[in-house]
Amino acid sequence: MADSTARFALPNLQPGQAQKELFHNEALARIDGLLHPVVEALDQNEPPAVPEPGKAWIAGPMPTGEWAGHAGDLAIRTEGGWRFIRPVAGMTAWLTPASAWVWHDGNGWRATPAPTFGVAVGGEQVVGGRQPAIARPAGGATVDQQARTALDAILSALEAHGLIAN
Repeated sequence: MADSTARFALPNLQPGQAQKELFHNEALARIDGLLHPVVEALDQNEPPAVPEPGKAWIAGPMPTGEWAGHAGDLAIRTEGGWRFIRPVAGMTAWLTPASAWVWHDGNGWRATPAPTFGVAVGGEQVVGGRQPAIARPAGGATVDQQARTALDAILSALEAHGLIAN
């Protein structure tokens, strides 16, 4: 049996292992930081001077002090000191100062919206990827100015929302 889990290195209990409670408590401390993580800062290189247990940060690209060697990791302060979690692609965290989500794409943390293939409501896709531009009404034997004005307003709204190219 492996010493730890594959994704987040949570310690596995071993048959006949002494002091299982230490490993169990270590796993709980890591799980506590991983469940719905909330972070105080993104890309911070220096650990806070007086960190409060239960708070978390995302270490920057050149961490110093107790964070050295943990670039990009989720740094969680516990009663027993720092716990570091190496992020995996798709991991998200709430960035408190920005009141926004950050996500890990497998290469680094991103503060931009996560990519999506569409929005579904009741199992039916209602918004998808941007579609090509639609030609504005022009020409024709009969010109209906009110219809053209309405179509133009619809096209402008779709463009403004980024649903079609302009």
